Amino acid sequence: MNYRRLGKTDFEISEISLGTWQVGGKWGSPFNDKTADELINTAIDNGVNFIDTADVYENGLSETAVGRVVRSRSERIYFATKCGRHINPHVNEGYQPKVLQKFVEDSLRRTGLETLDLIQLHCPPTEVFYRPEIFEMFDRLKEQGKILNLGVSVEKVEEGLKAIEFPNVTTVQIIFNLFRQRPTELFFKEALKRDIGIIARVPLASGLLTGKFNAKTTFDTQDHRNFNRNGEAFDKGETFSGINYELGLKAVEELKVLFPEATNLAPIALQWILSFDEVSCIIPGASNESHVLSNLSVYDLPKLTYEKIAAMNEIYERYIKPEIHQLW
Repeated sequence: MNYRRLGKTDFEISEISLGTWQVGGKWGSPFNDKTADELINTAIDNGVNFIDTADVYENGLSETAVGRVVRSRSERIYFATKCGRHINPHVNEGYQPKVLQKFVEDSLRRTGLETLDLIQLHCPPTEVFYRPEIFEMFDRLKEQGKILNLGVSVEKVEEGLKAIEFPNVTTVQIIFNLFRQRPTELFFKEALKRDIGIIARVPLASGLLTGKFNAKTTFDTQDHRNFNRNGEAFDKGETFSGINYELGLKAVEELKVLFPEATNLAPIALQWILSFDEVSCIIPGASNESHVLSNLSVYDLPKLTYEKIAAMNEIYERYIKPEIHQLW
């Protein structure tokens, strides 16, 4: 495992970390504590020391599982969670300092931790990024010892740019992968100026970049890849990175031609992200131990050449960029 600095938090974290949206099992299945514990422990056994969760993942069960495992380990494991998505309806007016403070306290109770290493606003409405009182509240939580750092998770580059104007924001979690390249432009440059840790989320475009899907692949009725392709439940960009599924499959077929020896494109897609020094870590999800090991197999591959990276980018330019580049 290699480690990178998470911006001005000064945490040295595993560049391949763990996202826990589906840590208790595959989409549509009941949460399984045994699966969650085994998966998280496997990640830590292999050098992962940064785990990202959220209070809404499996209605708190993911947070509880991560907290349980973190407390059981002797290593320094950095715990990151998020708050805000419990607000219903999820609108600007629902974001109030007292509401968010309660969410933080609820997370502390569920995890059994005394302090949250990183609390992140969870993709709030754009208007929230223009409300200083929301960000100031987290300074008080830090003074009270309830949190160490504040970060944000965003849907749009513009939201990330606005968030980092607040001096207490230390990290930005943003969708970044081979099929979502816009952050490499202005955002990466501004984040570097302010020493912001960049956490790359949805790194495999909801599994599209594994190369394991085809036109006949089906997804469970409770899987967002089935019900949210057009943004029916939440931001469309969360599902397949906002790409039309059929178009995405065509682009992936081009990647398979570029890497004919690869039976799994996931490690190659992660390698592409790691070629950017501005990225602090990647948080691919996993629903079983084999997914964790697949993500970590990035270290078993030869380093991507400049020519290969250029060819991968050309596929993006030809298939994906005209459709989605400016949308997020």
